[in-house]
Order: sequence, then C-alpha cells, then structure tokens
Amino acid sequence: MKLGFNLLLWSTYITDDHWPIVERLKATGYDGVEIPLFEGTVAHYEALGKRLKAAGLAATGIGVMPGAGKHALSADPAERAGALSHMQWLIDCTAALGGDICAGPFHQPLGEFTGRGPTADEIKHCVEVHQQAAAYAAPLGITLAVEPLNRFECYFLNSARQAADLVKKVGAPNYGYLYDTFHFNIEEDSLTAVIPETIQQISHVHISENNRGVPGAGHIDFQSVFSALKKAGWNGWMTIESFGSALPDLAAATKIWRPLFAREEDVYEKGYKLMREGWDRA
Repeated sequence: MKLGFNLLLWSTYITDDHWPIVERLKATGYDGVEIPLFEGTVAHYEALGKRLKAAGLAATGIGVMPGAGKHALSADPAERAGALSHMQWLIDCTAALGGDICAGPFHQPLGEFTGRGPTADEIKHCVEVHQQAAAYAAPLGITLAVEPLNRFECYFLNSARQAADLVKKVGAPNYGYLYDTFHFNIEEDSLTAVIPETIQQISHVHISENNRGVPGAGHIDFQSVFSALKKAGWNGWMTIESFGSALPDLAAATKIWRPLFAREEDVYEKGYKLMREGWDRA
C-alpha cells in the first residue's frame, strides 16, 4: 500500500515554484504525489518526473474531460475522437512523470447535465472510447482509474456499482475505477459494503473528508474504510484529495465557498497520520 497526496490543494499546474511543497510532503512521509494534468506539455511533465524520482517520490496523474469538442459520451464521432485524443495526452503526461496510474472523471465534462441518467448509447460510446484509451495506455504501463462523481457534479457515473459495471464492459486489465470517500459518502448507502463487492474493479483510492477539508476532522469513518480495503486485499495507492479556497477557479469548480481548515499543514500532516496509523490498525 502506498500513500499519496493530490497537489490540487495548491495548483492545477505544478512548476518549480511548488517544489517546497513537494519537499514538505516527502518529509512528512508520503510515498508519492498526485500531479494535476490540466495544461502544459509532455516535456514539462518529463522534467518534473525526473525531479520527483531523484527526490525519491513516485507519481500518479489526475485529469478531467474538458468538453469543447472532447466528450466521450457524445453522439458526434468527432467529439469522441477528441475525447480519446485528450485521454491519450493524459496518458502520455502520466508516463512522462513515471507514473503508474492516470485517474479522473474521463467520462464527461464536469457540471454538464441532460436532465436524465445515462442512456444506452452514451454507455456504448464511453465503453468504446475507454477501450481504445486503455489499449493505448497498456504498453506504457499505465492503469486508468475512471472516477465516479456525486450527482451534483455529473450524471453519467455516480455509484460504485455503476463504475464496476463500466469497468466490466470495457474489459481491459489496465482499466478500473477510482473509489473516492467524498463522492461515495453522498452516493452509497454504505462506504464499506461496496469495497468487497467491487474490489476487483478498483484501481485507485482517494481519501477525502465529507467537506473536502482535513481528513479525520469530519464524520467519515475512515477506520472502517481502511479495514475493509485491507481485508479485501487492497495494495495500491491511497491518495488524499482536499481542496482550499486559494485558487478562485478551482474553488468555484469544487464548490469551496468557505475556509475548510486553518492550516494547509493540518491537511497533509494529520491526513498522513490518519492513513498510516489507520492502516496499521486495520
């Protein structure tokens, strides 16, 4: 099991200016960092990956489906081709980082709704795009982790069972779903029951408090989550995802309208302790 921290707490584009943060995460004890892939070049992420490796840190990648001609669910073949191209870019950037996981809600742009649930055609289109993306990622050693989001952020993929079903339809050994405690705290009757039921389809884990603040400060029973994951044989990443209000665009996208913590250090220091000690007790 590896412990990571998502750098979206600070930026959507990681540069040398953020290196002191990376060093603090390394000193705290994290095994790696999750790098936002929202802009930039493959060469940029290759240079960042080399620096991370030299520092003894592994990496994972996280991205979104931006829309604007890139939509995996679209009836328009050109938009689906754009979605595949974008996923291939995310995969290339993750490979350049030296990462093994590329995660995110690759299925639809954030905050777009049709007024109904997913249609059979939308599921078919998504499966086809993601099968091609998984085939592209396989020789690069990248596993894809598609992320279900809560019903207020998307309509296509909300629950663990929906995600597991999508994974089975795609049918690629390097394609799974991202189990996220924040989203499933909203969508699931039980945070833990879905773990043994879908463990074969889980390829990444996000640890996130019910309000996106300091893990362990809210009402999510993380110990039960750690115990269920460990009992089910989980041996991959557990990565903290938290958001602040320092970046207006990101705060708006993640609906952060008030301060969720007094110190950034509390998020990564207390979060690390929660995961490390909780896993050891599980």
